[in-house]
Amino acid sequence: MEDKTIPVTLETVVAEVTKIKAEGSRLITMTCVDIDEANMELLYHFDKDLKDHHLRMKIAKGQPVPSISPVYFAAFLIENEIEDHFGVKFDGLVLDFGGTLYLEEEVMRTPFCKYGVTRTDGAAGGEAKAASAETA
Repeated sequence: MEDKTIPVTLETVVAEVTKIKAEGSRLITMTCVDIDEANMELLYHFDKDLKDHHLRMKIAKGQPVPSISPVYFAAFLIENEIEDHFGVKFDGLVLDFGGTLYLEEEVMRTPFCKYGVTRTDGAAGGEAKAASAETA
């Protein structure tokens, strides 16, 4: 098996995912990494014929990300899970649980962020902002 990783941006991710789907690859999953107080990284994992390939995108916390669920419908579950656990908002989700796929509405902190993201309106689906490491 061989792996390759392609860097993408907010402007190119959907076009690259559309191209990957047209080539016959399947979406394995997505992962999110809390890099520091200001940034996160999204990784998209695909395979075709036992060859893995990945897309890597660095994003600023609080920056909405284009959803790939219109291309791969199953991505709506992964993107909703990432929103619940990391506070990343996805624009254009085909089914948007608004931050309540796994979490109750009164949960204010994203549980998987090293540096934390706090919902600013006190309810799921509201604005998210990065919290400092001291308050995480």
